[in-house]
Amino acid sequence: MGRPRAFEDEDVVERAMEAFWINGYANTSPAQLAECTGIAKGSLYNAFGSKRELFERALDRYDRMGAEMTTDFMSRPGSTREVIGDYLRNLADSDTDDPARGCLVANTALELGGRDAEIDRLLRTITERNLTILAGRIDQGRRDGDVSRDTDPRVAAEFLMNTVAGLRIMAKSYDRRVLHRIIDTALTTL
Repeated sequence: MGRPRAFEDEDVVERAMEAFWINGYANTSPAQLAECTGIAKGSLYNAFGSKRELFERALDRYDRMGAEMTTDFMSRPGSTREVIGDYLRNLADSDTDDPARGCLVANTALELGGRDAEIDRLLRTITERNLTILAGRIDQGRRDGDVSRDTDPRVAAEFLMNTVAGLRIMAKSYDRRVLHRIIDTALTTL
């Protein structure tokens, strides 16, 4: 009979997510994963199968965290424009606070997007979840009267997600003053 695990899967995934987030997929070695998780390589692979499987679990963890944050922001009181503006400024500010880290989804899209069908599928799933949450808030704004009834919630959400992607890239080399101006311009579409 084998020894019982001395670790919680979610804790390991969280620590691995941090390593992938900072270093990227290709630049995170099995030795780094063992070091950051505190688990020997053999045990790590016995528990998670492979570096790739651990990375996919890390992306899933990031997705759940992001969806929780997005849902929290979209449920706050205020006009749709105010709520979405606060959300976008929060993303831009967190990215400018640590531009080397940035966004795990954006980093992964730049590193692996278009070259790995499974990663593309995972990134689309993550994006679709956030699109749905944003579109829901925009639709609520239409019902509340603070967004034009002519606004298509899905199309507006797609535009804002495109803005988010651009902001996350620009945060690597621009300051928040510039990013906030871009956000203010994007909000005029609502």
